Amino acid sequence: MRQAWEGPLEKIDDYRWRIPQSYDRGMRVPGLIFASEKLLKDIVKDQSLQQVANVAHLPGIVNASLAMPDIHWGYGFPIGGVAAMDPETGVISPGGVGYDINCGVRLMKTDLTVEEVQPKLRELVVSLFRTIPCGVGMSGDIRFAKRDASKVMAQGSRWAVAQGHGVQADLEHTESHGCLEGADPEQVSERAVTRGQSQLGTLGSGNHFLEVQAVETVFDEGAANAFGIAPGQVTVMIHSGSRGFGYQICDDHLEVMERAMPRYGIRVPDRQLACAPIDSEEGRRYLGAIRCAANFAWANRQCLMHLARGVFERVFERSWEEMGMSLIYDVAHNIAKFERYTLNGGEKTVCVHRKGATRAFPPGHPEIPADYREVGQPVIIPGDMGRHSYLLAGTESAMRESFGTVCHGAGRVMSRTQAVKEAAGRSIEQELERQGIIVMGRGRHGIAEEQPAAYKDVNDVVQVVHGAGLAKRVARMRPLGVIKG
Repeated sequence: MRQAWEGPLEKIDDYRWRIPQSYDRGMRVPGLIFASEKLLKDIVKDQSLQQVANVAHLPGIVNASLAMPDIHWGYGFPIGGVAAMDPETGVISPGGVGYDINCGVRLMKTDLTVEEVQPKLRELVVSLFRTIPCGVGMSGDIRFAKRDASKVMAQGSRWAVAQGHGVQADLEHTESHGCLEGADPEQVSERAVTRGQSQLGTLGSGNHFLEVQAVETVFDEGAANAFGIAPGQVTVMIHSGSRGFGYQICDDHLEVMERAMPRYGIRVPDRQLACAPIDSEEGRRYLGAIRCAANFAWANRQCLMHLARGVFERVFERSWEEMGMSLIYDVAHNIAKFERYTLNGGEKTVCVHRKGATRAFPPGHPEIPADYREVGQPVIIPGDMGRHSYLLAGTESAMRESFGTVCHGAGRVMSRTQAVKEAAGRSIEQELERQGIIVMGRGRHGIAEEQPAAYKDVNDVVQVVHGAGLAKRVARMRPLGVIKG
């Protein structure tokens, strides 16, 4: 059992808390946590706040070590941790990106209503489950030859669309157009390529899912109109990442950085924060590799959306275009990207680590799709499979306070082991079906791990994001049917 946090925590206001820099003389900046008193009761039960303080030790960190309201214990960085680094003096850390590089979420709208979908919901969920591989080690039918691996790594979603797994409009509504420039396939091991060859168009396990949802509430009609959603409409949310491909890349480069730290005179309070200077051979190699993994993840989610569209076509006997199944947006969760911010009165480029956190750019930002630029970037925050998910819009406040970042989900309050114990003698599937939610998974164990009680209530988490002004609520969706690994 992990020890509870006993360090100092200063209340700034109802949604902001500070770990003072004086807490540990090795801290270069303070810690800043976005949370409510209600959420803090769970947050302090593990050492995720100690991880926030640990991250504040990293060379070149700018402003603060940040934590979102879904914060919980992670590898090195807490999940929900954010840190911006000065490119000249700062470091890059695999622990600040995570093993599942560019784990992320995409939200697709449809013109179907709940009334149209409900009579065929079970057929739809069964067909999705049979079509989309989900679970540990599951492989799919969308494969690439080893000679084409470098194209997948360099082109991302563009490669998938070129193969017929989508359309140009999908790229325009994907963060970074589904491709990070500077990917370097030479920095990716043969083992990673082998693991990834059969994993495009697959969900994976853990908290990954595909969910059919209903728009329940609209909070901001103007933004909702811009995003093309309205109450009673059916949406599809997909959560997956770079699978074993990204995991292997993280593993490979962690070893390199652990060996490199003494050479650069870097000391960290936790070996899981292994890092190297951004402008070092090790740093450049890792950046080249994670861009490959990010592009693989975008190609994966593009393929998953293509498969989902095909299922809807078969079940409803109409083309996906006729059903209005277009992509609202796709956002990355585990990534390190170079972005420009106003710091100390001037413009500066920093390397932003987002570990279980998602981008939230404001109205007018040049990286937002043109049709959304007046309302801000769509921000997607999924809940658990028994509660709501949210669509929000980014704000200027996030640019000032959190490097354009908000949380990526509800955040766990139970370990997976604890969740399985809590589910003993129960059927989570039947409990959810009594709520009108059809759930299909590869096994009872996985569904037990992901039961609603294992997570914070996403409504509380989003209230912090909205209340702190980091993003504004646009719409809330409720689950109708879910498939999981």
